[in-house]
Amino acid sequence: MNSTLQNIAIGVDIGGGHITAVAVDMTQHLIIKGSRAESPVDNKAEADEILEVWTGTLRRVLKGIQIFNLRGIGFAMPGPFDYVNGICLIRGVPKYEKLYGVNVGKAISSRLGLPCDCRVRFMNDASSFAVGEAWVGKAAGRRKMMAITLGTGLGSAFVDDRIPVVEGDLVPKMGCVYHLPVGNGIADDYFSTRWFTSRYNEVTGRVAKGVKEVASEADGNPGVADLFREFGTGLGALLAPWLIKFGAEMLVIGGNISNAYKLFGPALEKELQREGCSSEVTTSELMEDAALLGSAYLLDEGFWKAVQPALPLM
Repeated sequence: MNSTLQNIAIGVDIGGGHITAVAVDMTQHLIIKGSRAESPVDNKAEADEILEVWTGTLRRVLKGIQIFNLRGIGFAMPGPFDYVNGICLIRGVPKYEKLYGVNVGKAISSRLGLPCDCRVRFMNDASSFAVGEAWVGKAAGRRKMMAITLGTGLGSAFVDDRIPVVEGDLVPKMGCVYHLPVGNGIADDYFSTRWFTSRYNEVTGRVAKGVKEVASEADGNPGVADLFREFGTGLGALLAPWLIKFGAEMLVIGGNISNAYKLFGPALEKELQREGCSSEVTTSELMEDAALLGSAYLLDEGFWKAVQPALPLM
């Protein structure tokens, strides 16, 4: 492999109902302008239909690339997934179930007719977001950081020198916090869109489609503003012990709910301080681009070698 020529990787983010793909210049550490392709995906469709949408999107990115310049394709993929072998293990949830047991790496490679030295690699989507932030985002230059994404669920990852930490005494099981007990359930139940819409309904008797709608009422409704303070305080209480234990220099927050940081951030920061946590807190500027950059970084051979032991545990 001539790495001086092969300086481009494709980064892919697989969302619940969409795919986004970009070309990344691996020497400049940036997304190539005009390379972005996005498509909606019916996540309940048959495997063949899903794969056709994915490969169609990738073909649009590939049009702008000389194939001999391409190192490979990296996917930020929700789990459960065999990230080492590229096999989908999703079942029991209403998305991408028809891909269960499919070797996505081989299917993509063969449909695109990729050359044999062109790799297709996979990493957990929350880990990809964190790695992107650690590589070229707000946490670049920090050794230890934690990243969370707040949206339909609670994504999280702990990163040491750009490598996700998924086991050991310094992090929770699997290196993430969504499964930790909170109240009558787990963290994912409380720090997600469904908590906001449920609590909003309890407080106002009305139905909101999402957090943006709830946030729009916070200025004029003290009861709604209190929801954000409740959310921030609870999030701080959840994260503080682990940020301290891990020694995180920075916490980076992404996901759609991060757009309401001015409403919940002060309560979060106050709770972290109360718990004796000195990690700097910031919101992502890259947002989805962090996952795209993190997935492309899988084509950096040094990173790939270092991250492989963590992949089976994600």
